[in-house]
Amino acid sequence: MELPKLYRRRFIPEELIYLKDDVILHYENNLIITSWTTLKPRCDIARGISAYYTEEGFKISKVYNKQEELVYWYCDIIRTVREPDENQIIFEDLLLDIVLYDNGFVKVLDLGELASAREQRLISEETALLALHTADRLLALIYNGHFSNYRLPIIKAEAAGAGQNPSPSAVRPDKSAEAGTCRPS
Repeated sequence: MELPKLYRRRFIPEELIYLKDDVILHYENNLIITSWTTLKPRCDIARGISAYYTEEGFKISKVYNKQEELVYWYCDIIRTVREPDENQIIFEDLLLDIVLYDNGFVKVLDLGELASAREQRLISEETALLALHTADRLLALIYNGHFSNYRLPIIKAEAAGAGQNPSPSAVRPDKSAEAGTCRPS
């Protein structure tokens, strides 16, 4: 079986990006695990390993900096669009994000962005409600102590050695250092 091509669709800014450097480590219908490096050089993060829970509507990423230290667990609220005729999967970023830090702090991001996208009619009311309900379900899992069940596949993939230097792009030159600037986010 040939693995599908993965894409990320964003609504703000509107873009569709082929995730050509993401390496698929595990593939089944409801769970896709990938390793990746940042698309553009950044000061704060360098790489990660992600688990797409396609039926649940979220992607959970363990994110590292250049020193290989855990920065945070980052959760994107997504909708999965499968295009079997083209053998591709599009992950639509539904704007809301949840960040978990090692000290237990939980932060919800981009509620205003979701509201703006709806006001500008970039997303439908149905999509906005889907994002809110999915974020609510994920927060309930976090607050009720069940988030570790969703981190486990990532931890297992790392234990198998799959998370290190995920692709040739991981050794690409850091152009931000050459330019004397660094893109934080």
